[in-house]
Amino acid sequence: MGATQWWQALILGLVEGATEFLPVSSTGHLLLLQHFFGLDGEADKSFAILVQLGAILAIVSAYFARLLRIALDLPTRPAARRFVLGVLIAFLPAAAIGAGLHGFIKGVLFNPLVVCVSLVVGGFILMVVDRLPLRPTHHDATEFPLPMYLGIGLVQCLAMIPGVSRSGATIVGAMLFGADKRSAAEFSFFLAMPTMAGAFAYDLLKSYKLLAFNDVAMIAVGFVAAFLSGLLVVKTALDYISRHGFAPFAWWRILVGSAGLAGLLVFG
Repeated sequence: MGATQWWQALILGLVEGATEFLPVSSTGHLLLLQHFFGLDGEADKSFAILVQLGAILAIVSAYFARLLRIALDLPTRPAARRFVLGVLIAFLPAAAIGAGLHGFIKGVLFNPLVVCVSLVVGGFILMVVDRLPLRPTHHDATEFPLPMYLGIGLVQCLAMIPGVSRSGATIVGAMLFGADKRSAAEFSFFLAMPTMAGAFAYDLLKSYKLLAFNDVAMIAVGFVAAFLSGLLVVKTALDYISRHGFAPFAWWRILVGSAGLAGLLVFG
């Protein structure tokens, strides 16, 4: 990552924030862009994880009032403690698998062909789920049954494959377990906080020695861009999903994945 690539860091940050909380795979989008930008070094691979800090702070900022309310309710309200326990239960499977398979994920799965295939396949799955005649029985992300939180966490592990989409996996999992679209999307936001923070901290611990000063500076550029675009998406995504469902995101995945496959065929 060189000094001539500041514009690339800006674009990557904007894309990270815009796609992180939508079921389209932010990591997949970043890996494809990095591949066609010619950014294939180890530090470049870490960029896709580390720039998530901006998106993490965006969702914490957007949900700060609710998070504070939950924190203040912890000593007195069993429902608040139960929800926090549910988020932790959903987070643990991905934390364990991510730590155990970190080398394999970054060394083998972080490649553009895997991303493109995952985007296309995931797009068709998302379209099918969106059209299923599901009968939601859960309408509040803070009141799912504890086994349901665990089930969503296990489904989230599929997102270890770049291109699958962490938010897409959690939303689809929650809907199949009985959540409506809005509460499924909202729980994916809550689960994003510990999951993304854990991935950020673990990757930083593993790769900080590979980063030069200029890399850190460009990560900062990406961070600011990811924060701003992520904040905009978080504030608008729930209403959009409630009105339009997931079909637009499914078609976007198929379009980007197909374009990526065509690009790989033509340019390598």
